[in-house]
Amino acid sequence: MEELIKLAEEAYDNSYSPYSGVRIGAAAKGGSGRIYTGTNIENSSYGATICAERSAIAKAVSEGEKVITALAVTGDIDDYAYPCGICRQVMSEFMGPDAMIGVSGKGKVMKVYKLSELLPSAFEYNRGGNNNNGV
Repeated sequence: MEELIKLAEEAYDNSYSPYSGVRIGAAAKGGSGRIYTGTNIENSSYGATICAERSAIAKAVSEGEKVITALAVTGDIDDYAYPCGICRQVMSEFMGPDAMIGVSGKGKVMKVYKLSELLPSAFEYNRGGNNNNGV
């Protein structure tokens, strides 16, 4: 998880955040072991903004990953960079309930949670017996 946080910190240097001024980075570890980074990409139409977590997951999926085993998110903020609700739901699409998520912030000691702790009642669509968690 420490490596993921370090890569997430590096990723937020690429943030496009002219509206909030908040830079967030994420790193997702795919089932293959490969790590994908992402950053927040803001838009003047706020609904079109892409969070760092979804950016990293989208990169992983577009490269062929279907399972994310761990994810870390951090930012240059004085508080913890917790994933928003949309990101938590997207995470539940590709991560199992026991997958680990590390969160941090500037000068903060990392906190680690299971996805089921961050999203205890995830919406799941049962696709042919798969519990929709990529596992």
